[in-house]
Amino acid sequence: MLSCSTKILPVLLVTISLFCSVPAISAQEIQPDKLKSAYDVVVYGGTSGGIAAALQAHRMGKTALLIEPGKHLGGLSSGGLGATDIGNKAAIGGIAREFYGRLGTYYSQDESWVYQKQSDYKSRRKNTSETEMWTFEPHVAEATFEQMLTADQVPWLKQQRLDLKQGVQKAEGRISAIKMESGLVVKGKVFIDATYEGDLLAVAGVSYHVGRESNATYGETLNGIQTRNAVFHQFIKPVDPYVVPGDKSSGLLPGVQQEGPGGKDGDGDHRVQAYCFRMCTTDVPENQREWVKPKNYDPQRYELLLRNFEAGDHRVPWNPVLMPNRKTDTNNNFAISTDNIGMNYEYPDADYEERDEIFQEHLTYQQGLMWTLANSPRVPPEVQKQFQKWKPTKDEFQETAGWPFQLYVREARRMISEYVMNEKHCTSELIADDSIGLAAYTMDSHNQQRYAIDGKTLNEGDVQVGVPNPYPISYRSIRPRKSECQNLLVPVAMAASHIAYGSIRMEPVFMVLGQSAATAASQAIDADSAVQDIDYPQLRKQLLADKQVLIWTGPRKEPPIRVKSLAGIVVDDRDARSSLGWKKSSSITPYVGQGYQHDGDTDKGNRKIVFTAEIPQDGIYEVRVYYVPSSNRATNVPYELRTAEGPVTVRVNQRKKPEQGKYQVLGTFLFKSGKQEILTVSNQGTDGHVIVDALQLVPLKSK
Repeated sequence: MLSCSTKILPVLLVTISLFCSVPAISAQEIQPDKLKSAYDVVVYGGTSGGIAAALQAHRMGKTALLIEPGKHLGGLSSGGLGATDIGNKAAIGGIAREFYGRLGTYYSQDESWVYQKQSDYKSRRKNTSETEMWTFEPHVAEATFEQMLTADQVPWLKQQRLDLKQGVQKAEGRISAIKMESGLVVKGKVFIDATYEGDLLAVAGVSYHVGRESNATYGETLNGIQTRNAVFHQFIKPVDPYVVPGDKSSGLLPGVQQEGPGGKDGDGDHRVQAYCFRMCTTDVPENQREWVKPKNYDPQRYELLLRNFEAGDHRVPWNPVLMPNRKTDTNNNFAISTDNIGMNYEYPDADYEERDEIFQEHLTYQQGLMWTLANSPRVPPEVQKQFQKWKPTKDEFQETAGWPFQLYVREARRMISEYVMNEKHCTSELIADDSIGLAAYTMDSHNQQRYAIDGKTLNEGDVQVGVPNPYPISYRSIRPRKSECQNLLVPVAMAASHIAYGSIRMEPVFMVLGQSAATAASQAIDADSAVQDIDYPQLRKQLLADKQVLIWTGPRKEPPIRVKSLAGIVVDDRDARSSLGWKKSSSITPYVGQGYQHDGDTDKGNRKIVFTAEIPQDGIYEVRVYYVPSSNRATNVPYELRTAEGPVTVRVNQRKKPEQGKYQVLGTFLFKSGKQEILTVSNQGTDGHVIVDALQLVPLKSK
């Protein structure tokens, strides 16, 4: 267990020699008194993106120095996140693919498999024809990063934290040097901020944002407060939020922030999506540690968890993904899990001492959570046995008692530049013409708050909406405004709205952007220019030569249909009243809004969705419905209309493309004015998956 004095980027160094299965390397860590007087490229932040940047700067013939404020290199990639979030592997090139290729080489050796045979390990992230490895153990990732740096003779410094008050020496719009808390001063020509927190950009006076923008800021639909979209990782049973059940005056239980969501959907706020630790556990008894009950354990902190079980939600609240050697990368899952919701709002702008307190709070919460799940008699036996089977590993994070050194900072500061990536880029409605890499992951936000409403508890903020295609990330989104700084690049805390960042913020993408940033930095040095003034065609040429993927040439899907683009009265499926059991999806386009719902081809006759609309005046309306066709769809989906002249049922074959292209006309019908139920879609008697998307009523003539 970490002591109370552990700093925010803690961790005692776990040397490579502790892991006999990892090849030894010649250390390239440099002592401060051995530094050069100045470097061409100075990278602050030893994340995966920072490592890629330092490597690329060296390969471009520049002197490079990598500075890590903590004791380990690799950030989340070596800090527990071994289940690589990819989106589309074909979008990953350059140094990122080289890293995963090296992992593939390592795991192709029989001696790398200690607790299981290579043939016994299966991962849905890896195809049999691939040489890369996309799932891996934390210590192997760290060793691989250090091997790559050592092979290229790139020096690094550890345990050197930027002075957050006077850490940047700047003149005429350029950083000349950065100063560490230790007093160490490092000079450079171009600086790269590769931290998750965006510390260097903030101290340099570059504009940034913390929290969620409103939907209005960039013309989005998934930003700001999200209650309607928060259907995943949500409470599925009513759970009382008060200390004394039913007594509002007794106050809210720990972990519940407030009454109500604090605004309406789409409103911007200060909240930051939840952090957690990506735990590495194992079911191998000889490699297990016990779950630890923290010294300041507060049972009240887990009362909501236990009430949720007692309410009937017996889902196992975690998501362990199998890694090699009978280990896991374990993430948050369901209503109450490893995400410490609402406890990180101050983290991005906090100083080191305040971050340490937040780190410790998260550690205490998650240790107490796991101990509770493994030991409390109020946990259902079938759930508890999972936490008695899987426990922390002995051979990972050894000097921190099996707990990751890296807090999963999913989002902190985000730079504001002249070009901010947003939801429209993710959905392929806008295409950046100065690509430095592709993103391909779902627009993904974890919950941001837990609130009480009508005597029940709900989570708010979770969004999971797919992107139709891998999409370009603009070079302008990793450079500040020229008026703010001319020699700084920011590939990690880059310029993106909250929801777009949720798609971009993946470790392979950070490596891609880090490499591209270093290429641009080298080009700016050669041209003696500001990073804003480099020649993009020349940058593009070099990136392609270095095997970066800049344009998606694979199959393309159509972008979603925005509700505001449709005429007449439109009711999206998320605004309709659904019975239990419907599943959300955005895997096939085009769909209206953020996706569609389907019945999973199960529970026939028990699921329906009812659309209600406000008819402004009596008249004849053309009724249109939307669905995405596929071979597994039902051929006989019943659409039951309530018209002014009586009920009408129209059956639609959803295996066929809608007759009007993107929508299917059910007919023209008379409707009286007023708010009323217009359409019911059910899965009664259907012979395949039932898809439900938007309803559109287009007025033809009034009466």
